[in-house]
Amino acid sequence: MTSNRLDGQRVLLTQARDFMGPALAEVFARQGATVVTDERALADDPALPAAIVQAAGHVDVLLLHLSLPAPSTAAADIGEAEWRHVFAHLVEPVPRLVAAVLPQMMARRRGRILLMGSAAALRGQKRTGTYSAARGAQLAYMQSVALELAPQGIQFNAIAQNFVDNPTYYGPEVQANPRFQERLKREVPLGRLVSAEEDAMFAAYLCSEAAACFVGQVFPVSGGWAGR
Repeated sequence: MTSNRLDGQRVLLTQARDFMGPALAEVFARQGATVVTDERALADDPALPAAIVQAAGHVDVLLLHLSLPAPSTAAADIGEAEWRHVFAHLVEPVPRLVAAVLPQMMARRRGRILLMGSAAALRGQKRTGTYSAARGAQLAYMQSVALELAPQGIQFNAIAQNFVDNPTYYGPEVQANPRFQERLKREVPLGRLVSAEEDAMFAAYLCSEAAACFVGQVFPVSGGWAGR
């Protein structure tokens, strides 16, 4: 029977201190994986992604996990500096990490790549032009590259999340705010945040043999917000 566990798998998790990093590391380890983590943001050094992959050694699963608090800027006020900053953190490291890990996965004709993306790319929101564009670029890249990799035994998919409990976007002060609580009731059919555990367990499933049929798929995890 096909297993949804990750026993014997080596998983590389980037920017592991932020966003979903701690939950992913804990859940993947609990599912049997050896989790290799790196905590650095990848915007400043174009050579860093390749160095991280090289230092990790054997990688069965690449968790493309990048984080940056979303700017809240009106479209007329978005400047070159903000645009470059957001894309440098969220978009430019993605192809560098993929290019670095592909040679070993292609040699084995086996591998999983999972992008931890955002549902901001799936549904418009005011004052998120830069962030939504960057997250959308991530998903478009994944969907294209996944078609190239599938015949070589490498599966590339994405989670597009919003309203998932994590310290980067929904810290304790945000969650305690009555206005945010009302927003949850108004906008999220689930009526609460998706827990970090729920999100990370789904990510682990997508990287397991039980999910071997998915190619280039974007899976919204947002308590129903992205489907409205």
